[in-house]
This record gives sequence, C-alpha cells and structure tokens, in this order.
Amino acid sequence: MKILVVDDNPMNVTVVKEMLKRAGYRDVHSAASGHEMFELVGLDEHGIEYAPHLLGESEYDLILLDMMMPRMDGIAVCRALQQSSRLRDIPIIMVTAIGDSKKLAEALDAGASDYVTKPINKVELLARIRVALRLKEEKDWHKKQDRKLREELQLAREVQSAVLPQPVTEKHIEIGAIYRPSEELAGDLYAWHRIDNSRYGVAVVDAMGHGISSSLVCMFIASVLKDAMIKLVDPVLVIQELNRRALQLQFADQLIQYYYTALYMVVDTANGQIEYVNAGHPPGLLLRDDGSAMQLQGGCVAIGMFEQEQIKVTKQTAKIGERDRIVLVTDGVIDVVDAPDQEKLDSLFEQLAVPAREEAIDRWEEAFFQDGIQNGRPDDRCLVWVHIKQ
Repeated sequence: MKILVVDDNPMNVTVVKEMLKRAGYRDVHSAASGHEMFELVGLDEHGIEYAPHLLGESEYDLILLDMMMPRMDGIAVCRALQQSSRLRDIPIIMVTAIGDSKKLAEALDAGASDYVTKPINKVELLARIRVALRLKEEKDWHKKQDRKLREELQLAREVQSAVLPQPVTEKHIEIGAIYRPSEELAGDLYAWHRIDNSRYGVAVVDAMGHGISSSLVCMFIASVLKDAMIKLVDPVLVIQELNRRALQLQFADQLIQYYYTALYMVVDTANGQIEYVNAGHPPGLLLRDDGSAMQLQGGCVAIGMFEQEQIKVTKQTAKIGERDRIVLVTDGVIDVVDAPDQEKLDSLFEQLAVPAREEAIDRWEEAFFQDGIQNGRPDDRCLVWVHIKQ
C-alpha cells in the first residue's frame, strides 16, 4: 500500500511516518505543501492535471492531509483532487487540530473520506487507515469489473454489428439501411439474403427492451432468421419458424417472455411483386414511381406471444415496378418524428414520400438519425430501404 503524508510541519511528518512504518506500512511518502503534493501526482499549481503519464508513479492508495497549511489549505487541496478523474477516488484522511465541526463538515464535503485530530492517537489513526484502505480496495475491484464489462460490451457490439449485412448494389435492385442503436447493444435487427438471381429476402426486427438482454435475443433471432430465409424462403413459413423458435426460449423467471415484431418480405424483381408478412410491426411503405404510396401492414401478431396453433399468419402481396422504393422502419424512427403521438406515423410517411429521390437517403438520415434530435432516452432506430432499379 502506497501512502502519502502531506504536512508543512516536518516533525508531524516524521511522527506519522514512524507510526505507519511500525504498523507495517513500508511504502510511505511525504510532501511539505499542497503544491509539492501536486508535483508528485501530476497537477499544476492550479490543480489542473498536466501529466497523466505519471499514473503509475502517482497511484497512491491513501493520502493523510493536514488541514491547516500555508498558501493552500487541506480543503482547497482536497477540492483540486476531486477535479481529476484519475485522483478523485484516492481516500483522503484529514489531520487537524481544529475542533470546529463546520470546518470538518466542509472538509468532508470537499471530498475527504475521514479525519483524525491532533495530537494523533495511534490506535485511532491505524483503525481509520485500515477502513479507508479496505474501502479503496473494494472500489478498485469494482472499477476493474466495470472496465472489464465495458470491454466485453464493446466486443459484443462489434460482434452484433458484424452480423448485419452489407449494402447490396446490383443491376435490378439496391438494398441498404440506416442504423443507430440507443446503447452499446441494440434490440433492432435488419437482414437480407439473396435467394436467387431475381429474389431477395428482406427483414427488419424490433425486440422488446434495450441493452444486453434484447441484444442477446436479437443475436438468437439473427441466427434463426438467416437459416429460415435460406431454407424456407416463403414469408409465412419464415414467420412461423421464428415464432416456433421464439417459444423455445426458456427463462428462470416464468414471468419474463421476450417477444418481438418483424416485417419479412420476398422481393421478386423478375415478376414485379413483393410477398410479405407484417408480424405486429409498424407498417412498411411502398413508394411508387408515379407518386402513389401503399402501406405494408397486416399478417399476424408479434412473434413469441402465442403458441403456433393460436396464431394465423397471412401473406400479403403487392406489385412493384421500376424506380419504386420500399422503406421499412422500427419504432425508434417513428418516435423522433416531430408531431403529436397519434400523427407521428402519418407525418413520417409524408416525409419519406417527399420527392428528390436521389437525395432521399441523406434527407432521412438528417431528419431521423441525428444525435440529440429528441429529448429523453431514444429508442434504437433502424430504416431499411429497397430500391427497384429496372
């Protein structure tokens, strides 16, 4: 354990260091003033951090800080330490001859962990040091665990992003997405798969909740969805398989039931049509080149809520032509629309249907995916677009 004693009185420093050494604390250092202490921990004379490279050298486990010192007292020093994210978690025990409760309260408010009064009682000092070091050890453990968790979350986010498909640009069709998770891990998912030369399966999914739980469900869905799109193709069969597999998820808490909405469609450019099932998802939008529009809705309830025999899955069809565009969104995109709740969906569709097709993607990203465009905690946002070229 590395302890720093800060006191302008050399005799006091000698006495305290001797107490600590006899108690078994060998790594004890000292400073004669607040400014000298700043040099040791990498702060300038104003208490501003200038040498983060000193992290290893200045990583003290405890500071014993005299309250009354010239030029800068212990309370001012304590406040300066609290401004540094690198140093603020070091426990500080104030050493003072002042019995003024207001001053002691001010020191504790400034960031001190505890205090001892002069003349120093050895038993009391060592007991308070043991408590402070024990708390520091626990805090360091939690910081290490938090850092490990953040690293694992970052890895999980990279894995989750890796399963998302790359944009498609072919002679007859273009497919792309705009995606903005609300947290490190998202509950939204999009996917597409080439079935043959003229057909693509395209899906957008919105799982309940946020964070780790919904992202794990999404990874499970992604695996099932990819397999279903390849082997089953037909929207009815794909949705039925997703529902069957969702019901296989078992949780220790029987009150927890994860469900999700989805819109899955097969785009057939050769026959000029789409086949789709909307499973409780916000309607998709088919924007025709002639200026008309059609909502893609209806099919069945959300996935994972009911047993297979309790739901009826209905496939819908629609004709498509050259220069038509299909847009699929999740709830998060609807939520950021600046309109009363009951008018948000209609307002979204009006904005999506605005002409100037070539700049549409940029307009949509600016309108619905900029950070800070809504108050409160935003939902995951996902917009998938399909452009029929010829």
